[in-house]
Amino acid sequence: MITINPKETEITVLHQYLLGAVGPRPICFVSTIDKNGNHNLAPFSFFNVFSVNPPLAIFSPNLNGRTGAKKDTLLNILEVPECVINLVTYNMVEQMSLTSSPFPREVDEFTKSGFTSLKSELVSPLRVAESPVQLECKVMEVKTIGACNLVFCEILKMHVSESVLNKDNKIDQTKIDLVARMGGNFYARAHGDALFEIEKPISSIGIGVDMIPADIKNNAAFTGNDLGKLGGIEKLPTLEDCKTYYQQNALKLNTLSEKCLYAKKLLNQNLTAEAWNVLMG
Repeated sequence: MITINPKETEITVLHQYLLGAVGPRPICFVSTIDKNGNHNLAPFSFFNVFSVNPPLAIFSPNLNGRTGAKKDTLLNILEVPECVINLVTYNMVEQMSLTSSPFPREVDEFTKSGFTSLKSELVSPLRVAESPVQLECKVMEVKTIGACNLVFCEILKMHVSESVLNKDNKIDQTKIDLVARMGGNFYARAHGDALFEIEKPISSIGIGVDMIPADIKNNAAFTGNDLGKLGGIEKLPTLEDCKTYYQQNALKLNTLSEKCLYAKKLLNQNLTAEAWNVLMG
């Protein structure tokens, strides 16, 4: 393992390591307007939501790495402290990338990229019609730390396309098809086999990996993810539970190795309780 000291590493090199390691990063496709009414559209991947009370998003239009100049987005926000954050889907990614070209400040990226503009309801900057989620924001504060400019945005209104909603009017993660930034020229697509679910232990308290019997915990059949699933169960099954499970499924597993391999298959199907019945039977 190599060790990198930020204070002893060139900024461009450190930049590559950090962006290659910290990802995927959601994309803030932000539209702004200057005091003269010129519109701007630009993507930033130093971005996330940080609160729902108040609804708060933060992104960072850092200083230009080559010239040290302020980005047009930052200049606009300092003049008109409003913006619209448009979420980016796979069908938008090439047009979005085009807007990151170093166009002169007066150039309208809506026109250059071919995106359709929509009038916002509470702020002056325009929305991107092709984006399924648009956040109208007022800028609360811009905090500068070195070349970093943290833009704190309060979300005033959220627009969500019906095309990405499920039957309960919630955003369906299998429909929205978001993209995110990785290192270099790479992106990630949150779609298809890339999506998976893990039940959150919000109210349950698992036994923990430390409580898994050593012969099971150290068995080569199990990965760290397997142990995490096994440690997430709230209590171990009783011997009677295990006996019943073996009888109902006509199981004949005599060795620990056989039990672990069978339990592994159940864990791959997220059948954690059943896996424990097999292991403890």
